[in-house]
Amino acid sequence: MKRASAQSRVLGTTGLAGVRESVSHARTEVRRWLGESHPAVDDAVLATSELVTNAIIHSGCGADGYIGLTVIEQDGAIRIEVNDPGSTVSAPEVRKDPDAESGRGLLIVRELSHDWGSCDDGPGLGRTVWCAIRFTPSSASGSLSP
Repeated sequence: MKRASAQSRVLGTTGLAGVRESVSHARTEVRRWLGESHPAVDDAVLATSELVTNAIIHSGCGADGYIGLTVIEQDGAIRIEVNDPGSTVSAPEVRKDPDAESGRGLLIVRELSHDWGSCDDGPGLGRTVWCAIRFTPSSASGSLSP
């Protein structure tokens, strides 16, 4: 997993319960952290929604479980990291059938991102799935620094 560079800035981090309502909460937080005028806000919100949904469905963490969400701005990109308990039966993969009715979350993330991946964080630490979405700073964006 690529780690944050020296020119990175954590925009926000939160813990989420392993329930569907957490997806909405995650989207709201990312939108708040980036701000409505950020050039990557819509793509970041959609990618977050897909990653958190996958964490809830595939990690089996349940309502008492914990999913971590961190958003970092680094090197002209927004990096979204979702940590969950992981799964012993499956690993994150992009489905081959883009016309399937379900299971397209990582396909969407792959298309929105210039890079994405996952790593096991170690025994008892779960798995982190991340993506990086490039953006071009706009003069209207108040959350960007030179």
